[in-house]
Amino acid sequence: MATSQFISVRETAQILAVNEKKVMDLIGAGKLQAYRIADKFLRLKRVDVLNLRNEGNIAKEHHHIPYTPAERVSDFFYYNNFYLFSSILILVLLYVIFYT
Repeated sequence: MATSQFISVRETAQILAVNEKKVMDLIGAGKLQAYRIADKFLRLKRVDVLNLRNEGNIAKEHHHIPYTPAERVSDFFYYNNFYLFSSILILVLLYVIFYT
């Protein structure tokens, strides 16, 4: 399974074994570089997060919020709804062109 270059704040918190507020504090302190996508979604580079984790400067917490499969599916449709809608529209138009 391919992994994305950019990850969410929740996935970052899971990798670093800290809570999401701590991730936001790290971003505010300049220890992590965050990128805004569509001026709405905050994403971080997976490589930067793994480098920070491997340095060992972050105290791990025992608080864990799982990223459930339902949330993953919901995020997939939320982020890709334009492409899914466009694909369906193209297929319908092709059907109309060739079979009517």
